[in-house]
Amino acid sequence: MQTVNFSGKRVTPSKIVCVGRNYVAHIQELGNDIPEDMVVFNKPNSAISPELHSQTDGETLHYEGEIVLLVQGGEFAGVGFGLDLTRRELQSTLKQKGLPWERAKAFDGAALFSEFVPVPADLDQLALQLEVDGKTRQAGGVDTMIYRPATILAELRKFTTLEDGDLVMTGTPAGVGPICRGERFEGRILSQGTVLVSASWVAR
Repeated sequence: MQTVNFSGKRVTPSKIVCVGRNYVAHIQELGNDIPEDMVVFNKPNSAISPELHSQTDGETLHYEGEIVLLVQGGEFAGVGFGLDLTRRELQSTLKQKGLPWERAKAFDGAALFSEFVPVPADLDQLALQLEVDGKTRQAGGVDTMIYRPATILAELRKFTTLEDGDLVMTGTPAGVGPICRGERFEGRILSQGTVLVSASWVAR
């Protein structure tokens, strides 16, 4: 089982719960409709990887930077930066056929995470930044989410049990795109302008 680091301790998520289409600008850049209900899908523990790959099975992968929340005691206790990797061409094909997204979203290596630190008192102040080769590609925060953390938690509790160590990826702002081999990705989570945690990867 794969693990993540929370306050210096190794934690094993049973699952990664992902919220899709949570930023209007990102919905628009992909040409999707704004959903009536919160979009949710899962990635398995086996999707977690320390390495950023630019391709899988011959297809170029796309990055999506996200604020990720870690669960303890049924509440959001930790926060970190995450990369949700997507096989965009395959995803488009699956969506057109009305089929599930797992092959495009839940493959091995589809989820990368920074370390996790305790959440600040006000989760609505959280924001993310993603730079690729020193240039900002994505920036956004809870203030521009359709579903904020408290709402996400309430909606998830309606149908699934969140176990200690589970991760919730809260969606991605506009600016997603393909990964090129050799690019350096630097992601950070901020609260009121102060960096809480950051991580970097070089695409292989």
